[in-house]
Amino acid sequence: MQVRQSPGTHTIGTPTLPIVRLMLRPFHIALLVDDLTAARQFYRGVLGCSEGRSDKDWVDFDLFGHQLVCHRGQVTRTGRAVSGQDKSVDGKSVPVPHCGVVLQMDEWQKLADRLIAAKIDFLVEPYIRFRGQTGEQATLFIADPAGNALEFKGFRKLNQLFAS
Repeated sequence: MQVRQSPGTHTIGTPTLPIVRLMLRPFHIALLVDDLTAARQFYRGVLGCSEGRSDKDWVDFDLFGHQLVCHRGQVTRTGRAVSGQDKSVDGKSVPVPHCGVVLQMDEWQKLADRLIAAKIDFLVEPYIRFRGQTGEQATLFIADPAGNALEFKGFRKLNQLFAS
């Protein structure tokens, strides 16, 4: 059976469970950056986002179907990421706050390979979190040029996203 995808829909299922089509609403997130040129180079050039509307003080990007807006302003950094706290997840120190996107595993692997080829410094190197457990996922953390922490997750089974 072939399932047609519409923009904003994702199909999940397993060999023993029916296919389920989820209609996801795109999220909007606004981040503070201190250099729009560097933001454009990172989000377009490194992550491959297309650019939408812009002004002298902000620019929209399509981040895997979601609206990410970079607003120019003063950024306060502590180390490699914007001021915040690190929290332990699966024995790794992860930056908080952060945002990101959940991808199918093949999309995640392509992104991880692209970031490695671009010699991007990782806040958390790509690895498999919760290996062999419910909710197993690939993850990686990077920071944009302004220090905003971004997490990208990859799932073989998207129906494990909220599994406990």
